[in-house]
Amino acid sequence: MSISVRPVQSKKEKKLFIDLEWQLNKNTANWVSPLRMERAKVLDTKKNPFYRHSQIELFIAYKKDRAVGRIAAIINENHNAFHNDKVGFWGFFECINDQDTANALFGAAADWLRERDRNAMWGPMNPSTNDECGMLFEGFDTPPMLMMPHNPPYYPLLTEGFGNTKIKDLYAWYQTTEEALSHSTEKLRRVSEKILKRYNIKIRKINIKDMKNEVKLMKEVYNNAWSKNWGFVPFTDAEFDHAAGDLKDIADPDFLLMAEKDDRPIGFSVILPNINEVLAKIPDGRLLPTGIFKLLSGIKKIKTVRVLILGVIKEYQFSGLGSAFYIRAMETAREKGIIGGEMSWILEDNLTMNRAIESFGSRIYKKYRIYTYPLQ
Repeated sequence: MSISVRPVQSKKEKKLFIDLEWQLNKNTANWVSPLRMERAKVLDTKKNPFYRHSQIELFIAYKKDRAVGRIAAIINENHNAFHNDKVGFWGFFECINDQDTANALFGAAADWLRERDRNAMWGPMNPSTNDECGMLFEGFDTPPMLMMPHNPPYYPLLTEGFGNTKIKDLYAWYQTTEEALSHSTEKLRRVSEKILKRYNIKIRKINIKDMKNEVKLMKEVYNNAWSKNWGFVPFTDAEFDHAAGDLKDIADPDFLLMAEKDDRPIGFSVILPNINEVLAKIPDGRLLPTGIFKLLSGIKKIKTVRVLILGVIKEYQFSGLGSAFYIRAMETAREKGIIGGEMSWILEDNLTMNRAIESFGSRIYKKYRIYTYPLQ
């Protein structure tokens, strides 16, 4: 049966592009439905500030008149400018278990990027490293945490079958609160307090009521702390405000921490309740008519968290400040009855961070892969 891949050109086709995530994953073990409104928001080229500097083209694959897959081709101009390269990206991949269909989708994305003078194609990025990225290839036996991807086990086979090869792996670590506290010995706590006193550092809660100013401080730290990381792209002011606004709606203020030295921000930590515990009970991803009540009633019962960001500016990255954040978070988790949490994602070759996390008794329980494909 012939396969055709066509670009999305109408509102009806864009709705189909979004709906395919549900159509193709409804029987995927441990998949958790995101909110449809959030998926539409990410792909809204008029309102999402990412598209002020970047381009996206959506494609749908058809067999006869039946949609069987999708992919997006992405040009991230800020990435190209920051890294001085000509890489293009693919993302939002969904596909039936058929290599020919996958090849047609990857081929369409590659052709579109090649026509725009890109020399390589990386992915998946949905749509960048500042959003969901990576393809799960190990750890299918548990549901994903919030803002982490989950896909059928055959996706890596289809991806590699086209000729995509690994460029980088990302790790997700998990630890129970009980395990964390058992490794947070009294000696370690004393060392942590000495570090704070030695450098005259104070850790405080981020002020939710003054988010406009707090966001400025967080962005300053973020764009310093991660600037040397593989794949890093600085947030624009609009992008950071956009992301912070989304997180504010679900954040627990007790898990939002800022480190300061002489009133200068030098690090911050963002730990979010794993809202996927609630979204798993809203399988169609729609808040109306009943989903909103499940969300509101369930959010206070969440028992796991995700360490989304823990960053320290370069000057203090080897000071031990990360451990001070970690200990504070574990003590807060115990007080709130949190049973465990995920630390993700961490680059496979970020040895400093991985060793530190492992030293607290955590284990890698999921792995994600970023692929590359030559276009010249």
